Amino acid sequence: MPKKQIKISGRLLTWFMLAGFVFLFAPQNLTNKFQLAFAHIFRRPLSIGRNVALSMQRRKSPADVVSRSRYNQLRNRLSNIIQWLHQEHQKVERLSGLRDRTVLEGVNFVVADVITSAIRGPHNELIINRGKNDGLAKGQFVLGDYSVIGTVADVDSHTARVKLVTDSTSKIAIKIPELNGRMIMRGSGNNCAKVELLSRKHKIKIGDVVYAQKKPGFLDVPMIVGTVTQCKMDDENPLLWDITVKPACEVNKLKNITVVITNPQE
Repeated sequence: MPKKQIKISGRLLTWFMLAGFVFLFAPQNLTNKFQLAFAHIFRRPLSIGRNVALSMQRRKSPADVVSRSRYNQLRNRLSNIIQWLHQEHQKVERLSGLRDRTVLEGVNFVVADVITSAIRGPHNELIINRGKNDGLAKGQFVLGDYSVIGTVADVDSHTARVKLVTDSTSKIAIKIPELNGRMIMRGSGNNCAKVELLSRKHKIKIGDVVYAQKKPGFLDVPMIVGTVTQCKMDDENPLLWDITVKPACEVNKLKNITVVITNPQE
């Protein structure tokens, strides 16, 4: 290396060392201002570097996170399987250890697309592109993401109206695990429903699963319909619970649904 370049390098090193000592012993408010000025001047390169680092971190992290919709589907399927197994276990006990038939024997499913939906206000309903010609009839249960979302209310030859369980005119029989007796859930509009006349002697908590009761000819086994999102003392009757239930799936995001047709005509 030429002597001239060695001298220049030595001078630069000296100046950098002096600058370092100046910042080392400078007042903190001065160094803070310099730091902010540096960040302001180089904010774009710094932001790009941070985004790259976050992106690399995400790629390295394990793929153990699923979307809310997928989580709801998996939870609903598990809840239904638990009920099916419970019912089959009761049959096994009655029939000396032999199952008589599968829980979905004699059941057909018709998949339909959602044409329009109305979820806000007292009337919560869907219009679907299947009707009488497809085997639909009034009163049949409708599923979304493996959960009961309503029943068929009106049927035309090619279309049908589905009354959601949250509609203010909806009323279905339900069950809650660990509780005995028949309970009724009535829609309250705005994508919510209420469990009626449940005594406070029963233990209920937020997150409890609510099932639609089986109904011969329409639903052979209980299926999940929602979860408890609020449980408090009733304002009008302190002896009763005020229980709010939310549907087990995001109904407003459904693009298609499934109609349960039990004992179909051959």
